[in-house]
Amino acid sequence: MSPPSVRGAEASLVRAMGTWALAAGIVNVTIGAGIFRLPSAVATSLGAAAPLAYLVCAVAMVLIVICFASAGSRVSLTGGVYAYVEVAFGPLAGWVTGALLWVGLTAALAAVTTFLMDSLAALIPVLSGPAARAVAMVVIVGALAGLNVRGVQGASRFNTVVTLAKLLPLLLLVVVGAFAVRPANLTVTQAPGALTVARASLTLIFAFLGVEAALVPSGEVRDPARTVPRAVFTAIAVIAVVYLAIQVVAQGVLGPSLAGQRTPLAEAGAVALGGWGRTLILVGSAVSMFGYVSGMTLATPRMLFAFARDGFLPSPLARVHPRFRTPDVAIWTQTIVVLALAISGGFEKLAIIANGAVLLVYVGCVLAAMQLRRKDVRADGVPFNVPGVGIAPPLALIVIAFMLSTLTKPEWLWMLVAIAAALVLYLVRRARTSAT
Repeated sequence: MSPPSVRGAEASLVRAMGTWALAAGIVNVTIGAGIFRLPSAVATSLGAAAPLAYLVCAVAMVLIVICFASAGSRVSLTGGVYAYVEVAFGPLAGWVTGALLWVGLTAALAAVTTFLMDSLAALIPVLSGPAARAVAMVVIVGALAGLNVRGVQGASRFNTVVTLAKLLPLLLLVVVGAFAVRPANLTVTQAPGALTVARASLTLIFAFLGVEAALVPSGEVRDPARTVPRAVFTAIAVIAVVYLAIQVVAQGVLGPSLAGQRTPLAEAGAVALGGWGRTLILVGSAVSMFGYVSGMTLATPRMLFAFARDGFLPSPLARVHPRFRTPDVAIWTQTIVVLALAISGGFEKLAIIANGAVLLVYVGCVLAAMQLRRKDVRADGVPFNVPGVGIAPPLALIVIAFMLSTLTKPEWLWMLVAIAAALVLYLVRRARTSAT
């Protein structure tokens, strides 16, 4: 446990985030670069039957989200899944889960930051050079960090605006593109096998990741027992509808040519809207990635704050700015780490770490939801409860186990290294605490 002075920092945070702000944050960090590319990959596997994979994936995410909603309504501390697991199983399990979550989120943020610069360089060629690219990266990420230091309310409002801005090009493509859809392109001539649908869904499920990041600032959410469940279900419903509509329009407009496209939505925009439509979608993808970076800049530093709050990292990381009442040291530390990873590159390794780590974090969240419900842990208000909330965790574990079975040996090695490092840090910290 952390000292009272550090724990007291939690109480000094402002609970300023409501249902719509939290839901917008989830949508923001979930609808990122993936949806601008994945329609092509899913169409390659399933053709016109691709929407089926979205439905299967949405059902799987609902099971996982029920666990998030259940745990989040019972634990209102900053740290998200880290806090859920810590309360349920103690500091060691919480620390390992939190470390995996931080590794996954940081790797994903760094990877998407590099993709953002690639997109901007395509639109602004002067940013193609290494020096200009690095300077632009520092300016953008640094500005977002500064915005978050100045207050969670302003950052949340900004993220809400960015969420709307990135959704508009996608919604325009869906609305206008619907008139360019050819029914023959949506005709399923041969039903795909269950294994084929499952494999496509496994690929697609990563487009739904984001709840675990957006729930990290739970210590700054108003009435978490009501706000968290409402926000996560609102966000997942919006995301599923948007994704499904995009796939149907892209498939209906491009037909068989959708498979293999590197910029599928941009090509669909060119057919439905003309040349300017392609540019609009490319700009939209840049805005989408910018929104992801913005949302994650709000979420991930709170992990470092939570670690320091609980005594696993140096206490200065749990400092709260005396004027803005935000974890400013954690925000700037996180920013430096992300910039170092993004500037050095290595997207493939970053992606492997992010994907595997988040899947293991989901296991921790599901188990925590079961334990918190069994122990009847309560935060402020009545815990989340809907029909089927008891059966959702076991079903979610089956889905996650199936996904984990697809990881390769190198991916498992990265996960074991991360877990081993977390255990070493925990033992070192415990030894120092015992010696004082």
